[in-house]
Amino acid sequence: MLDGKSKDCFDQIVALRGWLETGLIGSDLLIERLLIGVLTGGHLLIEGAPGLAKTRAVKLLAGALGGSFARVQCTPDLLPADLTGTDVFNPESGSFAFAPGPVFHNLVLVDEINRAPPKVQSALLEAMAETQVTSGGVTHALPEPFFVVATQNSIEHEGTFPLPEAQLDRFLLHVMLQQPDLETERRILDLVETETLGGVTTPDLLDLDVIRQARRDVAEVFLSPALRDYIVRLVVATRVPPLTTDVEYAVSPRGSLALAAGARARAYLAGRDHATPEDVAALAADALAHRLVLTWAAAAEGRTPRALIADILRATEPL
Repeated sequence: MLDGKSKDCFDQIVALRGWLETGLIGSDLLIERLLIGVLTGGHLLIEGAPGLAKTRAVKLLAGALGGSFARVQCTPDLLPADLTGTDVFNPESGSFAFAPGPVFHNLVLVDEINRAPPKVQSALLEAMAETQVTSGGVTHALPEPFFVVATQNSIEHEGTFPLPEAQLDRFLLHVMLQQPDLETERRILDLVETETLGGVTTPDLLDLDVIRQARRDVAEVFLSPALRDYIVRLVVATRVPPLTTDVEYAVSPRGSLALAAGARARAYLAGRDHATPEDVAALAADALAHRLVLTWAAAAEGRTPRALIADILRATEPL
């Protein structure tokens, strides 16, 4: 049971969630995943067709957070220095000084990450994995808190560079967005009309100290031994028969850590001090599927990592 400062932090997180839901019609799942990223410090990869409010969602979140925000639009000619910064010569002092790039912000939106060339993706990998950037042999720490939200369009392949498995493994969750239904589409149209008329208010900024306190509270959410065992059994199921015939590379231990952290954050958002099997099952596909690599034969037959995770969930008893 939260009290005092923790209760106040929780109320502010709930208010933020409510405000985001008014500005992102039909995006409750995406909002939940974004807040899980905020509460755990994990990075998110959001994938979906153009026009599904991927960029809008992150910009709305950034507008409600008290920290700094930067957006990077990836293109094939992007250079690592365009993201991380570079050493610049100062003629007055006769020496080089480091000029930070856009990655030196609390929240970084990397739009269309699969359009960035491999060298840029590698530079981003160090920032995501180590919360630091190395330039000219000098290591520079990134601000705290720091997390990355990357987007990619699932229907575009021309001029793109698929993310390597090592890069994908650094994302806490890989969120797949679907097209809205008729009723949701109409509500989206009404919302845009309201915004055009200036009918949307901006919320109070969420202070970074609130986020830090909320993260500490999330870390204290109870994860029972039986639930930990359930998480491990889900991950290990990708490495043992009968599914190993479809799997080229199984989920790493980082998958277990991601699923546990996500379950704690989801329970916190629901106002609970303990995680449940439902929290784990709800996040399993987003936390594990992008860490799987299927065999060529399985992919040729139309199998997908998410379908395999669904099979594992059905075959694994929660407790």
